[in-house]
Amino acid sequence: MATRDVYERQFDESCGRSCGNASCPECGGQVITDAGERRCESCGLIIDDHGIDHGPEWRSFERDERKRVGAPRTPTRHDHGLATEIGRHVDANGTPIPGERRQQLSRLRTQHSRSRYQSSRERRLAHGLDEVRRLAGALDLPDSLRDQACRCFRSAQQADLLPGRSIEAVAAASVHAACRCAGLSRTLAELVPLARVAESRVRSAYNALNTELGLSAKPVTSVEFVPRVADALDVTDLIRRRARPLAEASSDEWAHRGANPHAVAAACVYTAAAERDWPLTQSRVAAVSDTSVKTVRTHYQTLCDADG
Repeated sequence: MATRDVYERQFDESCGRSCGNASCPECGGQVITDAGERRCESCGLIIDDHGIDHGPEWRSFERDERKRVGAPRTPTRHDHGLATEIGRHVDANGTPIPGERRQQLSRLRTQHSRSRYQSSRERRLAHGLDEVRRLAGALDLPDSLRDQACRCFRSAQQADLLPGRSIEAVAAASVHAACRCAGLSRTLAELVPLARVAESRVRSAYNALNTELGLSAKPVTSVEFVPRVADALDVTDLIRRRARPLAEASSDEWAHRGANPHAVAAACVYTAAAERDWPLTQSRVAAVSDTSVKTVRTHYQTLCDADG
């Protein structure tokens, strides 16, 4: 009898009894299951020793709490989140650990933390991913963008773009690259104060990522900056609704000119406020949009000429 004929029969792997008329392929004896093994009751031939576990994939260490077997793989950790951690005060059953045992676990925990990184390259990767997670959390980015920024940092290390550049600069550039690829309106002016590194170094690292990795960065339009400028200036809804069509009508034209979309959005909000006699100065608009008064005035005059 072929082995596949035996597998086609039905067995109860939990109780250790046969659930059919299956017979041993060697002696024809009765086949049973015992501790996850399928074996012959007469001659002891083991037919299959890797039984399927039909139990739940969660574990319960507390009475009313259910936990999964383990966390899924994540690109935000250098080991993809598959490392183990040593507990501190209680064991797996929730029983307090005695004092001597706690001291031993403390020493084991120290040795375990020191052995997490197999090389300096892996240590740099862990430090860079920690920096990416910190920046993504400070900017309140969604988890999808955080994961994309971590993948970008991994790609930068695999392409040998870290030598000669600081890890903080490449991490900040990875976060900026993820925002640009997703079309999210995040500027370097927001990122640099959080990155603890000079803007020129972050810009240089981003240019290297864009050139070597071929990022699919999307151009950011001025329409995406209008709500942020309007919120910062605390204008009315009528001004918001008027500023958006101005930005949409001038997006393509300003993009060809190479104008800063943040400054264009500020000029659109100022133009809409001026049409409704809202008390708003050009200096305040320039301070909110991180641009100069002259730039706001120039864009405002251009918008007025286009409407005229």
